[in-house]
Amino acid sequence: MTDLQTRPVRPPVTTSRGPLLHQLGRWLLRRWRWLTSMRTAVVLLFLLALAAVPGSLFPQRSLTPSAVAGFFRENPDLAPVLDTMGMFEVFSSPWFSAVYLLLFISLIGCLVPRCIEHLRALRADPPPVPRHLHRLPVHSADEVSLPAEAAAERVEADLRSARFRVSRRSTDAGVEISAERGRVKETGNLVFHLSLLALLVALAGGKLWGYEGSILVTEGDGFCNSFQQYDRYVAGPLVDPDTLTPLCFDLEDFRATYELNGTPASFTADIGVQAEPGAPTEQTRIGVNDPFRSDGDRLYVTGHGFTPLFTVTLPDGQVFEELSAPFLPRDSATFASEGVVKLPDLRDGSGDGFALEGFFAPTGLVQGGVLTSVDARPLNPQVAVIGYRGYLGLDSGAPQSVFSLDQRQIDVGALNRIGEANLGVGESAEFEDGTVVRFDGFREFAALQVSHDPGQVGVLISAITMLLGLLVTLLVRRERVFARITGTQPSGSGGGRSTTLSLAGLAQGGNGDVRERLRGLSTSLVDDSKPRQPRGS
Repeated sequence: MTDLQTRPVRPPVTTSRGPLLHQLGRWLLRRWRWLTSMRTAVVLLFLLALAAVPGSLFPQRSLTPSAVAGFFRENPDLAPVLDTMGMFEVFSSPWFSAVYLLLFISLIGCLVPRCIEHLRALRADPPPVPRHLHRLPVHSADEVSLPAEAAAERVEADLRSARFRVSRRSTDAGVEISAERGRVKETGNLVFHLSLLALLVALAGGKLWGYEGSILVTEGDGFCNSFQQYDRYVAGPLVDPDTLTPLCFDLEDFRATYELNGTPASFTADIGVQAEPGAPTEQTRIGVNDPFRSDGDRLYVTGHGFTPLFTVTLPDGQVFEELSAPFLPRDSATFASEGVVKLPDLRDGSGDGFALEGFFAPTGLVQGGVLTSVDARPLNPQVAVIGYRGYLGLDSGAPQSVFSLDQRQIDVGALNRIGEANLGVGESAEFEDGTVVRFDGFREFAALQVSHDPGQVGVLISAITMLLGLLVTLLVRRERVFARITGTQPSGSGGGRSTTLSLAGLAQGGNGDVRERLRGLSTSLVDDSKPRQPRGS
């Protein structure tokens, strides 16, 4: 007898990359399945909505850069931290874009297999009758005296009249009928999610190929649709500035109406529209909720304000008439406004410039030498001005707002203060160097915005189809009904052949309707199989 000793066999050491690549592929497959699951899509959709919340809590540079600057002034410590987190540019931040892109991928990876599976299910017959019907939530069994084929035809006709898809099969035991309806519920569910995906695509397309431009236009002035003329604009990365619609607008008249308490009621503007520079002018009227529309472009009225008018007479006799600049409202209740009128070159050989820093009150009231505004309506327009002469710093290369002076030039003494005054309409004041300033009145300006969004039609259609798909999903119920009709030969003499009708069904969201349907089918067949009693003569 020979003793055989067995040694453990060690697995061979391999340097092949095959196992590593296989493990990597399995890991990537698991991650892909996780990303393309409906649960992940819902989580990402919630995260997208949550990520958009800061966009409504904090001012955005693309919409109100002045409000962002004001937030920095009021919160000098917190604002830089929020800025590094992208809170003032939420919708163009990397983290918002990442969630948006992941939601795209998740929805596409989730919906494509479901759509393919749903198309196959629509073409397929209803599932075969289960072997054990009594295990379904709703089931019944009755004896009828009708032949099996006749009973089967009656059941099939009743189900088809109720708009069921019916499949009838003959077996050795008898006839089996399976029917279902409500597949349109899944269709509505898919339409809802596909519309959601289309909505996101349309929104993304609008951001990529869309643009917005804002400008302040005083009555009597105009502008053309060009990025060079806008005070501020935001354009998508795929927008070509040379292909903008060549529209031109003239603001002919602006009217603001107010309630009795001074609250603004409506803003309307009469504008002249030219299809291109030099083309005939078309007259139209726009309002806050009534924009001008043309070939995907929309012109909105987003606000208004006042433009004071001044006449400046220099000591050497030069006269500059109708000097003006829009004054920005700092109080929405009284429309108290601030601004600067700049005259870069006095043309007297000194090389100096002139500026008026002013405060405009539509309904002015002087208290203790300080001008305030008590009403938004221009009932008693007044202006408080401070005159400056010297170097304005417009050609220094540093960016400078048209609504304020360069404080650095004042601090270094390059721009000197020469006087101040409170003026009503028609009143004049002489400053220390002999310059005379007259307040001639005001004109109103409108804050206009031109928007171009190629995805707006897609957004509207997607929103409508989303609603329709949601309604179908909520209102339609899926039902399945199964029937097995078998013929039996009762024992004993004199008995006729009878038929056993076995019914079962189930439905999503409750089985009450299925129970009533089965009861109606069985009752109808049982009643028809009973012999009719002859009427008495």
